[in-house]
Amino acid sequence: MSVVRPKKKLGQHFLKDQNIAFKIVDSLGVAAANVLEVGPGMGVLTRYLLQRPELSVHVVEIDPESVEYLKTHFPGLEPRIYSLDFLKWDAAQLPQHFSVIGNFPYNISSQIFFRIIEWRNRVPEVVCMVQKEVAERLSSPPGNKTYGILSVLLGAFYDTEYLFTVSEQVFIPPPKVKSAVIRLRRNSTEELPCNEELFFKIVKAAFNKRRKMLRNSLSEQGLELPEQFATKRPEQLSVADFIRLTKMVET
Repeated sequence: MSVVRPKKKLGQHFLKDQNIAFKIVDSLGVAAANVLEVGPGMGVLTRYLLQRPELSVHVVEIDPESVEYLKTHFPGLEPRIYSLDFLKWDAAQLPQHFSVIGNFPYNISSQIFFRIIEWRNRVPEVVCMVQKEVAERLSSPPGNKTYGILSVLLGAFYDTEYLFTVSEQVFIPPPKVKSAVIRLRRNSTEELPCNEELFFKIVKAAFNKRRKMLRNSLSEQGLELPEQFATKRPEQLSVADFIRLTKMVET
């Protein structure tokens, strides 16, 4: 098999620029000796990951055609190729700690990040390419119009850096939007000083009605809001503010 056909239903846009591929892999630190690549396709990142002897490389790929390509071109990797849907996988086969890297499909990138949040105590670092506006959202501070649910939820557990922008023309087929590479590194927060389930509920409810003041969006969830937060909108609140709000609602 010489090439894999990009499949629209899987959101596949294969990176063809080797310099960018090297730069993405080079952005990955050594936070964990194990690294999981999500959606390797034809292995443009895999090739450079395997050149780093300090890393044990694992890949998860849903596309059977890509899996066969990887087995053919990277035969030594075969025991660590998981032909699975990442979003439905419990990663029980992986070591306890592993970093994550990948060119995430645009159509499921948010779901991938929610999965990483679930695994936050296993994943010390993430380097990934996503749609540029998603990268801006995840790395934006409070008060920015792109600041949203994942800005807060990831920001509670990770420090996010916007590394560089990537042109549409370095992909096959070219997407209709620019991409960007970001890096997430686990911060020192082992657990939130509040009810985490309630924290997640409040953040999601607030941003699902982001044009409304918090007193309106959260009252629809049956939550009584402290007066100091009542007239604010969700993008005005930092992670620390949402934690403080959660603790007030708890009591």
